[in-house]
Amino acid sequence: MNILGIETSCDETAAAVVRDGRDVLANVVFSQVDLHRPYGGVVPEVASRSHVTSLPDVIREAIERSGLGWQDIDAVAVTYGPGLASSLLVGLSSAKALAMRLGKPLIGINHLQAHIHSLFIGRDSPDPREVCPFIALVVSGGHTCLVRVEAPGRYVLLGQTMDDAAGEAFDKGANMLGLGYPGGPAIDRVARSGRADYVKFPRGRQLKDTARVGGLDVELCCSFSGLKTSLLYYLRDHPLSGERSEVPSIAASYQEAIVDTLVDRCRSAMRGERCLAAVGGVSLNGRLRTKLGDYAKSAGFRFLLAEPQYCADNAAMVAGLAGTGQGVSGPDVMSLDVDPNLDVA
Repeated sequence: MNILGIETSCDETAAAVVRDGRDVLANVVFSQVDLHRPYGGVVPEVASRSHVTSLPDVIREAIERSGLGWQDIDAVAVTYGPGLASSLLVGLSSAKALAMRLGKPLIGINHLQAHIHSLFIGRDSPDPREVCPFIALVVSGGHTCLVRVEAPGRYVLLGQTMDDAAGEAFDKGANMLGLGYPGGPAIDRVARSGRADYVKFPRGRQLKDTARVGGLDVELCCSFSGLKTSLLYYLRDHPLSGERSEVPSIAASYQEAIVDTLVDRCRSAMRGERCLAAVGGVSLNGRLRTKLGDYAKSAGFRFLLAEPQYCADNAAMVAGLAGTGQGVSGPDVMSLDVDPNLDVA
């Protein structure tokens, strides 16, 4: 089954063709980083306008690279949430129109579930039926949560950030340090030459079981707003010198606080579990990969990561998940609307 996937949940315009949920025939991503860099973050209006102009060409390129014709596409899959409403609308509207034009089924896909499926894309990737149940850390620019995947299509939200996602914390920290946008790769690169114990930043523990926790285990929830404030106050009290020689160590300390927060929540979630996975754009962070890998090795359980090209937002994970039979489909799917706050389960 050949599925055309479309992804426009934030600032990446992507299309892909995937066969039988695993075999990626084409995966095309148009990055908007250069458009948003002057603003230090994603501007929703800029993102949606860019999707409108670039998506048709991205879809055509995906079809051409796949080696298939339009008549060979069996269904059109698209992300309908969570994400930026204006960006999601571009992708969903385009997918509906294309599905109608081709006379093919439309499948609505949950962006967070698609990130989890990125672990199983590629001919050499593991079979999800052999891996489940497992704990997935979904960590990106807009999302940070812990999910128990009990079986393909069965997800349980265990914990999440109470404010900023880890990727947002990286972006805002990098902005304060003058490292530019996107912040995650910038801090990861600069921190390699710094000392992670240079500054003792808070580890973002959610201490109180408040209404905003929503019944989740407080031990599996986190917060990054205090960490950002701590960096702001540190830079206020310790202004950067002209040589900026201390920036790598401040960046390393800040990164260590984010990574320690995530690893600590994973430790709390891995009670009696035998497999841990990390997905999403922030899972590319070198320090996070190292510390999670070391923890998994010492604890004796399996640790899974998606292939690098499938970690950040892409459409292969969208088409792949649809190819497993998951997603919203059926006679009423054409009335499907975007859901910017869609939960993983």
